[in-house]
Amino acid sequence: MKYILAVLDGMADEFLPELDGKTPMMVARKPNLDRLAARGQVGIVTTTPPGMSPGSDVTNLSILGYDPRKYYTGRGPLEAASLEIPLETRDVAFRCNLVSTDGAAITESSAGHVSTEEARVLIELLDEKLGTSRIKFYPGVSYRHITVWRDGSADVECAAPYRIVGEPFREHLPMGDGEDKLRSMIYDSYEILDGHPINRRRVDEGHHPANMVWFWGQGVQPDIPPFFNLRGMTGSVVAAVDLIRGIGRMVGLKLYDVPGATGYTDTNYLGKGQYAVGALRQQDFVWVHIEAPDEAAHEGDLDAKIEAIEQIDEKVIGTIVEGMKDIGEFRLLALPDHPTPVKTRSHSDSPVPFVLYSSAQETANSLPYDERALDEAKLRVEEGHRLIELLLG
Repeated sequence: MKYILAVLDGMADEFLPELDGKTPMMVARKPNLDRLAARGQVGIVTTTPPGMSPGSDVTNLSILGYDPRKYYTGRGPLEAASLEIPLETRDVAFRCNLVSTDGAAITESSAGHVSTEEARVLIELLDEKLGTSRIKFYPGVSYRHITVWRDGSADVECAAPYRIVGEPFREHLPMGDGEDKLRSMIYDSYEILDGHPINRRRVDEGHHPANMVWFWGQGVQPDIPPFFNLRGMTGSVVAAVDLIRGIGRMVGLKLYDVPGATGYTDTNYLGKGQYAVGALRQQDFVWVHIEAPDEAAHEGDLDAKIEAIEQIDEKVIGTIVEGMKDIGEFRLLALPDHPTPVKTRSHSDSPVPFVLYSSAQETANSLPYDERALDEAKLRVEEGHRLIELLLG
């Protein structure tokens, strides 16, 4: 038996007037997911523990079977693991976003999805100008980077940039231990980056500039047990974003690099499906993550979100199901890690619908796979970290 965990980031949404009271999941053409639902089970799960923030860090730990209340220390160290950044016990890792600002407000939290090549130049410049023997900037992918502060403190409140777009950022600057240093680096980064040739060119071409950094998601190295020790099986990760790859590396899953996988709506959907099938020829378990619906929702782009769902269904889920015909029996669990409503452009801690299918034990199910399950599903999992037990038996 092979096991597939497909996380369709931020796919769940709200019932929207512009869709005649339907959701993106309801209007998107997704025949493969619907077929799995008709022959499997549809339920709902709470992926965000009470009192915790519904970030993809918390919710994906939960979905993978790790109780965030026990293992979560912050987003930064998880992403640092993806970049193979060594952390000592006295190191604090921050997620470091390149953002767009007009000098008063964050106008775009992902800097117009600045290219990885452009971003590397900018982050390396900041490391040269602002880095010290205790503070180091590490380039990542697109707008997502890491800053490590040796002997720093995680006892500081930092706002997620996507939550404060359009608001005066001075009202959301870091507060707590180390706030002065973090604030000064934010302001200094603007002075260094705003007039950089890369950003002048981006503005001339009609793109958002990557002209400031924003620190958040801070934490120390967590102590997480290997996936094999808990589940007794080998596994792999097919993902583009550092967060998911970092969690996978931290728990001992094999990482696959898919050419053209961007962590955005232009990602290589087909490649992800193909690499997932290839991974299952070698390992028992594969965790496939697709970021596109979440990114579309953060941009408030309803059409792009619907398109992303359709691409996922056809090129990821469809490719996996077809490929498994040559491999053998399988169980597949597909779900969003959290809702990301297009209207709010932010994550929600509401429950999400999931579909669970077993090729060895098909059933008859009439409940559609979308947000209608929130009211109608009888299969309900209140603690998200227990959901994987349904997949793995």
